Amino acid sequence: MSPDLDFTGKQGMVVGGSSGIGNGIARAFTLRGARTLVTGTRASPQDYGAEGVERLAGLDYAQLDLSDPANLDRWTPPVDRLDILVLCQGAVRYGRAEFEIGVFREVVEINLNSLMAVALRFRGLLAESRGSLITVSSIAAFNARIGNPAYASSKAGAVALTRTLAEAWAGEGIRVNGIAPGLVPSKLTAVTTDDQSRMARALAQIPLGRMGTPDEIAGAALFLASPLASYVIGQTIVVDGGKSLS
Repeated sequence: MSPDLDFTGKQGMVVGGSSGIGNGIARAFTLRGARTLVTGTRASPQDYGAEGVERLAGLDYAQLDLSDPANLDRWTPPVDRLDILVLCQGAVRYGRAEFEIGVFREVVEINLNSLMAVALRFRGLLAESRGSLITVSSIAAFNARIGNPAYASSKAGAVALTRTLAEAWAGEGIRVNGIAPGLVPSKLTAVTTDDQSRMARALAQIPLGRMGTPDEIAGAALFLASPLASYVIGQTIVVDGGKSLS
């Protein structure tokens, strides 16, 4: 293992790490020596079923449902230091539901407002460790999403927030960057991956001709949290197999 990618002795936390991209990122840090806490909306790993228990094996777990801002205020995190914070929480509502203002606010609360809330909550610990904060947005930040105004605008906001916090907190030693994934299997993309015709159309728009994997998104997170990225701040790395090139 490259010493630059050895996270032995580091404490990481992945918010929204119970499945999908967040889980892939959490496991990647753990495999490289970090102790990694993941949060999810359910009470325990067992509540995700046998597959969930397997996904969360070797990870610390805590419940945190960010759809209600008060939950973060009430939460006592089981960590007293933090070197890496990955914000991977996310929500999307299909069927044009996001055109209802209540639903719009719900999605923005999770995808954007909670990013700022969690970042502020852990700013002190990250400054103490001169740590890395990584947001996970989406390539939807850069294009229109005709049926998902809340998702697209909140992800665009996440990219802007990443730039702004990077500039604001660099003097404290906190490096803030982001990742914008393309199509990766997850509960948020099941509306595409479970529909054969929709999936075929999506793959036709990806130059590499396939979906990405959580491990491939994790590669960007490992880089951004490592000394290899010590002079990188405020950037959102697009990892999408070329989807956003045209």
